Amino acid sequence: MLTEERHQTILNRLELEEIVKVSDLILLLEASESTIRRDLQDLEDKGFLVRIHGGAKKSQQLGFEPNMSEKTAKFQSEKQVIAKHAAQLIKDGEVIYLDAGTTTLEMIPYLQKIQKLKVVTNSVKHASLLIDYGIDTLILGGTIKIATNAVLGISAAEQLRKLRFNRCFMGMNGGHTEAGFTTPDPEEATIKQIAIEQSQQGYVLLDHSKFQQTTFAQVAAIEAATIITDYCPKNYLTKFRAKTTLLEVFT
Repeated sequence: MLTEERHQTILNRLELEEIVKVSDLILLLEASESTIRRDLQDLEDKGFLVRIHGGAKKSQQLGFEPNMSEKTAKFQSEKQVIAKHAAQLIKDGEVIYLDAGTTTLEMIPYLQKIQKLKVVTNSVKHASLLIDYGIDTLILGGTIKIATNAVLGISAAEQLRKLRFNRCFMGMNGGHTEAGFTTPDPEEATIKQIAIEQSQQGYVLLDHSKFQQTTFAQVAAIEAATIITDYCPKNYLTKFRAKTTLLEVFT
């Protein structure tokens, strides 16, 4: 069986079962263990699956995006630690951009002690909390996406292109060494991309579950921003360190 045929068979099996075992694939494809493991590695590199002990599991759907409450509930303690570390990078008098991510939302309580800070955001929820903490805030204007409370659209993009930032802090649905940083919504991807381009230093706040994950729309190459994370899984560490700076909070 050709490599492409094996790959398609594996992906078809994942559509049915979501998890496949190496031992089952050896029998199904009549191939050696080393061949199956190489196939799984190839498919993981392309973002189609995630390898686990003894097999692989289905990668998240490319266009699926959880709502704000679903995102907030996942890896809460990890997000708080990542957010605290990110906030410590900001200096007095800086202008920063916070996008509409749940981890960037966790940064806000740590910003109130920073002197003469100005924050620009495209999030209604972020803007409200920033105001509660008495932080100088500018919110972009545009269309509000209900699921994420993000302000999107042509108007928001045009405003953003006229601004400059010392730093931007971004949430992301996936970070992949080949596919780059991705998010399910092309409009959100555009806003994130512009914010990174307009910043002297870009940071992506990424918990360990999002490494080598891809979704529908690319934001930027992995080299475009420093990654702040709780930790990078060991099997991905060398690949990511070869392409960008990793700031690991838990090591």
